[in-house]
Amino acid sequence: MIDPSRPVLLVEDDSNDVILAERAFKKARLSNPIRVVGDGEEAVGYLAGGGVYTDRASFPLPALILLDLKLPKMSGHEVLEWLRAQPQLRRLPVIVLTSSSDRADINEAYDLGANSYLVKPVEPDALIEMIGAVQSYWMAMNEPPEVRRCES
Repeated sequence: MIDPSRPVLLVEDDSNDVILAERAFKKARLSNPIRVVGDGEEAVGYLAGGGVYTDRASFPLPALILLDLKLPKMSGHEVLEWLRAQPQLRRLPVIVLTSSSDRADINEAYDLGANSYLVKPVEPDALIEMIGAVQSYWMAMNEPPEVRRCES
């Protein structure tokens, strides 16, 4: 079981999707805090513990990453490639949560080490159900890997 103090990192640039996801997490009764970053470069900064994210007490490593693919500055695929190249972070579970059902996007995400690929449903209730399933499996049933802190 995941430590309930470790956050879920939501990497999403669309403010409407952030609001829907936050509502879905609340309705699914996710006890872990949610941290939101709006682009790929910010996600890398958070995960690396650089810049404004150096204080790991305030910005702990996430228990789970929900990663959109279509991001400004650095795509979700690029974030995933960077993450899997980091020895201390490569075990972090990453769920791609995106609107793309393009087979090339799906295959590339898995080739780069995604643990799961979910297409965002259009209906808010369906998103709540999906987030509930994510919470149940990834945060309650799944045994998490050991992840070491990055040393700057």
